[in-house]
Amino acid sequence: MRAYLPEYELKTPANLAEALRLFSDEPGVWRPFAGGTDLMVLLEAGKLTHTRFVSLWGLPELTGIESHDDQIIIGALTTYSQMQAHAALRAEFPLLCEAASWTGAVAIQNRGTLGGNIANASPAADSLPALLVYDAELELISANGSRVVPYNGFHTGYKTSVLRPDEVIKTIRLPRTTAGWRQHSRKVGTRKAQAISKVCLATIAHSENGVVQAIRLAFGSVAPTPLRATATEAVLKGQPINAVTIAAGRAALLNELKPIDDVRSTAEYRAQVAANLLVEFLEMLA
Repeated sequence: MRAYLPEYELKTPANLAEALRLFSDEPGVWRPFAGGTDLMVLLEAGKLTHTRFVSLWGLPELTGIESHDDQIIIGALTTYSQMQAHAALRAEFPLLCEAASWTGAVAIQNRGTLGGNIANASPAADSLPALLVYDAELELISANGSRVVPYNGFHTGYKTSVLRPDEVIKTIRLPRTTAGWRQHSRKVGTRKAQAISKVCLATIAHSENGVVQAIRLAFGSVAPTPLRATATEAVLKGQPINAVTIAAGRAALLNELKPIDDVRSTAEYRAQVAANLLVEFLEMLA
């Protein structure tokens, strides 16, 4: 059943300050509307329960990609298509650009935004594991000021986060600290394209002389939030890449994952596929 449009209200502020005032004056009453690719699906299905929104689309304070010596700063309204077209992102943060290419069809990539994907807080979102392995930071802004928080820890549970009702995501910051690291990602879904992931992996690692010097592992669709597998990372760090280490890493990951059964897959399938993807990457690293 479709939603009844007259029940909804969408305000279009002239600038970011005006939008932030709305969120501050009536916290929780007004909610941000970025690209709208997730919200419009709920609207079409008659499942969009909140009715009052503030459009952030086109606000210049939330757009653009800046390259600095130590980091790349991505405006929250940057679309998946814009990320894929940015040379520095493609060269240094290819997992994020690859995840952007996985997200829906071209029409969705032209409209969907990175900030909206983060705020929507789905554990199946394609771009979020990449942000975890890149140690991204988020700049959150309200009428009272801004704060920077690590992305790892931003999500507090299924579809929940530390974002306050009067805040929006302004920028995503990627530190330029992983030059020369091996990077790899995989998405497993019902189809090769335009499918919600059953399991998604993003990982980067640095090895020397066959020994894991550093490794970061992140998964989607295997826990209530996008998961940085820190316990498994600790088992692998400092170890030679051999059959014993790979087996230990696989066992640690199976213990760390918390998948569920749902309409797309089973918990057992998700756990086994995630473990197989880890083994695949470690064998590549060797």
